[in-house]
Amino acid sequence: MQRALAGPEQREGLLEVVLDLGRVPEARYPGRVLALGADAIERSDLAAVLQRLGPFGGDNRAGIERTLHRISAIRNRTGDVVGLTCRVGRAVFGTVAMVRDLLDTGQSLLLMGRPGVGKTTALREIARVLADDLQRRVVVIDTSNEIAGDGDIPHPAIGRARRMQVARPELQHQVMIEAVENHMPEVIVIDEIGTELEAQAARTIAERGVMLVATAHGNELANLIRNPTLSDLVGGIQSVTLGDEEARRRRTQKTVLERAAEPTFPLAVEMHSRHRWLVHRDVAGTVDLLLRGQLSHPQVRELGRDGRLVLRDEGPLRPAPPPAWATAPAPRRPGPAPLAMVPLPDPAAPRPTVASASLAVPALRVFGVGLAAQQLEEAVRRRQLPVQVVEEPEQADAVLSVRGQLGLDPELRRQARDLGLPILVIKSDTPHQLQRAMERLLERRQGGGGEAPREDPASPAAVRPDDAHAALEECRLAVEQVVLPQGRPVELLPRSEAVRGLQAELVHHYGLRSAVFGRGRQQRLRVFPA
Repeated sequence: MQRALAGPEQREGLLEVVLDLGRVPEARYPGRVLALGADAIERSDLAAVLQRLGPFGGDNRAGIERTLHRISAIRNRTGDVVGLTCRVGRAVFGTVAMVRDLLDTGQSLLLMGRPGVGKTTALREIARVLADDLQRRVVVIDTSNEIAGDGDIPHPAIGRARRMQVARPELQHQVMIEAVENHMPEVIVIDEIGTELEAQAARTIAERGVMLVATAHGNELANLIRNPTLSDLVGGIQSVTLGDEEARRRRTQKTVLERAAEPTFPLAVEMHSRHRWLVHRDVAGTVDLLLRGQLSHPQVRELGRDGRLVLRDEGPLRPAPPPAWATAPAPRRPGPAPLAMVPLPDPAAPRPTVASASLAVPALRVFGVGLAAQQLEEAVRRRQLPVQVVEEPEQADAVLSVRGQLGLDPELRRQARDLGLPILVIKSDTPHQLQRAMERLLERRQGGGGEAPREDPASPAAVRPDDAHAALEECRLAVEQVVLPQGRPVELLPRSEAVRGLQAELVHHYGLRSAVFGRGRQQRLRVFPA
């Protein structure tokens, strides 16, 4: 067997060597198997191998000291070894480039993927980079000695990171807690979270402010949502009964599934192959979308043959091919200049919001009535909206008020009208209401050529000159950035009958529904989620 594997061609790409009693030994490579000789394995052959290995643990795994190789045993009913799987362990450098920027955030990171895709290899290098390059205090919880190798001295591939061994697999959650209580780590690295106790220990560690980097059983994020044992890693799932009005608004049944808490891991990576990873930069948002039956928006990261990292965002499915009028330039008409086409988002940037992915426009200056400036600034910061909170109405582009507050100050209301400021009245000052209100102001300003709407009931929005290109661009932005990803309806600006027909045709190509609302020159299209 040693002679058969002596050449560099035989060692290149070798995954594992399989020794089964009474069968010819095999060397396994990606997509092929090579027989090693013609003689079948005998009991004496297995005994000779076992003498050169370390002790087997409770998970039936052993290793070779100071190496990353892993040997797993198959036993008969009496406990005798009748087969060995010798997995080749390599310290591969360069895989951390796929998620190097995520490590700088300090947020916990979860890796998922099928066996053999390289989760443990990536985990090993992440531990080294965090300990050596970022100078963090890292503790590796090594249950089967697969991350740092067999023996008491850890493999150099983990750098300055410390390693805690686990006596039995069922004690892994206790060692995780012990590491935090006794050794004051800044980062804990764990391989294969697979039980409810380990998931609970991970949440306990994350709530103590310690960064976690771990792998979990499951090929993708949707698998964890459906797994009752591990769903707590992504926030947990609970059944919620909605009110009649909310159920009608969502167009769902009254009993729905929703996320129960914030995820233990804000960042998640689906490792589909060694060179293609899908990154979820907002696990909470992704879980919410999946529970509503909507499409998620992972960032695709691929490693090219030249070693360069290629990034791109996956958006919702789009119709193909688009209608000719959607891509052909519209004839120039008098009035406002047509809107420019929206460029594709920067793949390296966070998932764009309605405002950040649209046209480059100055920040919208908002004056709040009955709202604390700190509340508004927090809502802006969370969604990274291009909004500036101002202290005087003279400095503002729009006024945002809680229902009933503006009526208490008639002078301020008159001043806003004299300045021509649009007024948006919301029901309450909850963070969700504030975010939606500012997003709506931004959508209408962008869709209407830079002018924000008048949302006060006494000041209906003025009809703007028709421009087919701007109308279609407004419709496309609303569909791709609000209706499809967020699952809520959007009302477009008033348009002529001919332009509304073009918008309705575009909505139909996205597989969505639309209806006309309003009278006379105020007729406008409303787009509904599927």
